[in-house]
Amino acid sequence: MRKQGVRGRVARGESTKNSPKRGPIPAPEPISDPQKPRNVVDYGLSRAADITKLHRGGALTSDFCEADPYLLKAAKFHGERAKSNCPACKSTHFVELHYVYGDELGPYAGRIRKVEELPSMCNKFGEFRVYVVEVCPDCHWNYLIRAFSLGDGTPRRAVPAFKADDLLD
Repeated sequence: MRKQGVRGRVARGESTKNSPKRGPIPAPEPISDPQKPRNVVDYGLSRAADITKLHRGGALTSDFCEADPYLLKAAKFHGERAKSNCPACKSTHFVELHYVYGDELGPYAGRIRKVEELPSMCNKFGEFRVYVVEVCPDCHWNYLIRAFSLGDGTPRRAVPAFKADDLLD
């Protein structure tokens, strides 16, 4: 005999036709410049302290130099040259990655975008977060250095899966 139970949001045998699928879109937030970063979190002070700890021997190199293989692959193919050299090994192959996240991005949240692509996204989405990660492919140093919000403040529904090319048009 099968157990009767709840699977997902609706119990077995009940109809989903009358249940609301989405709530209302919130009112727009007034934003003077959609391309200007807001809600900025800078991890520069903690990064400087960790670099000092690393060079003085107070931290193991594995604390900062164990990048995920997917992060290293992303750095190799999508990284943009950083302004400085790697703080751990002084390598010149030091890169930054810009990950974008947000409800409005739908299935495209968590993707890497180039800096040049961010301004065009600002006018297509109400709000999304950008996380900047620095990575050294040589010694595997990686650190989240900055996070901020961009967008025009007008909430929208999530992008459907088939509209991938519309993100940058």
